[in-house]
Amino acid sequence: MVIKVYIATSSGSTSIKKQQQDVMGFLSANKIEFEECDIAANEDNRKWMRENVPEEARPPAGNPLPPQIFNQDRYCGNYEAFFDAREDNVVYVFLGLTAPPGSKVP
Repeated sequence: MVIKVYIATSSGSTSIKKQQQDVMGFLSANKIEFEECDIAANEDNRKWMRENVPEEARPPAGNPLPPQIFNQDRYCGNYEAFFDAREDNVVYVFLGLTAPPGSKVP
C-alpha cells in the first residue's frame, strides 16, 4: 500500500506549505513510505484529488486544498485530520497501516 500526499509545490500560502512540510516530515521521520503527488505541476493529480475527496470532507465553498492524504485510493483525510491523529497517537490507524513492531506511534 502506498500513502499518497497531494501537495502544491507552488502554493503561495505559507500555511499550506508548512502543513505539507509537517505531514511529509513526520512520514519521513517515521520511515513511512509515501509518494508526493503535486497538484500544481500535474493537472491529472489535481483532477484526481478533487474528484476523490469525499463530499463530507469538502469545504463549503471552493475546492479541497492540499495537503490531502490517501492510502492508494482510500481517502485518509486532510491536514487537520492528520494532526488530530498524530496528537492522539493513532497515525497508523489514520493511514490504514499496521504499526511496525516496537514503534512509538500506533
